[in-house]
Formats: sequence, C-alpha cells, structure tokens
Amino acid sequence: MNANSSSPLRRSRTACLAAVAVAGALGLLSACGGSSHPKPVGALSPGPSQTLPGMPGASGTGGTVTPPAATPSTSPTSGQPTAPAAPNAVTIKNFAFSPAKMTVKVGTKVTWTNTDPDTHTVTSKQGSGGPLKSPGLATKATYSYTFTKPGTYAYYCTIHPFMTATVEVTP
Repeated sequence: MNANSSSPLRRSRTACLAAVAVAGALGLLSACGGSSHPKPVGALSPGPSQTLPGMPGASGTGGTVTPPAATPSTSPTSGQPTAPAAPNAVTIKNFAFSPAKMTVKVGTKVTWTNTDPDTHTVTSKQGSGGPLKSPGLATKATYSYTFTKPGTYAYYCTIHPFMTATVEVTP
C-alpha cells in the first residue's frame, strides 16, 4: 500500500469534519442577520415592546406607534409598497427622512413611516428637550406625534445618528 494514500476510514472522517465545519459556518452566517449596515458602537436599539427614555419638558399629545400591517399595501401600477398618502407624512427611506424639513401649524399630527429594511427611530435631538421619542420602528411601522406648541423640532435616528431632519411648527 502506498504511504501517501489514505484509508477509506480516514477519508470518511475528513469528509464528515468538513461537512460539520461548513454547516457550522452557514449557521453562524445566518444568525448574523441580513443587514449590510452595521449598528454603530454604543447605539441603542430597543427590543419588542420597549421604548427609549423620553426627553424632559416634552409637550404635545404623545407619540403613537403602529406596528407593520400583516399584509403590505402595494401600488396597483408598480407593485411597490405605497408611501403614506397624508400631506403631513415623513417617509424613512434609504437611511434618510423625507422631507428633511417640514413646516406645519400647531395642532398638526405628523406621521413617520419606515420603508427601509433596517430599524429606525424618530427622536428629538439630545439636549433639545423635544417631545419625539419613538421606539425602534421596523419596516412599514409608523410613529405619529401631534405638535401643540410652535417651535423648531430637530430630530434624528438614534440607531443611525447621521439621519437628521426638522419639523417647524407655526402658530
């Protein structure tokens, strides 16, 4: 027998170990999730039914979160998810708030809808004393807030702090 040839038992054991290694690697990769956008170190991301702490001095009628619908609505012409139809709506898409600046009158309810595959928040800028404090919004989830005092309300996504926008409230 040639000294360089391996026995059937050794080849079987090697094949088995290779299969276990591949299966383990695939399991690890699938557990990592599909997001191509890593969360910044130290970013907060609330879990289901959790909220981030609010800002002191908040005024308004409190924000409300609507979970994503069981069946998404789609545009009859494009088959793509439809954007909010309300004039006081902000769409979260491509890691940006759109529109980035909105002007509304006191008493106006503004609704944010997340259309990204990643979770986002709508949170008043730190130190502003602003009232916006949504939990993490999954895809197609919404957050609404009714503004009761005039002012400029700067906000951002706590998970992706580069996402910023403002709502200006006039009397």
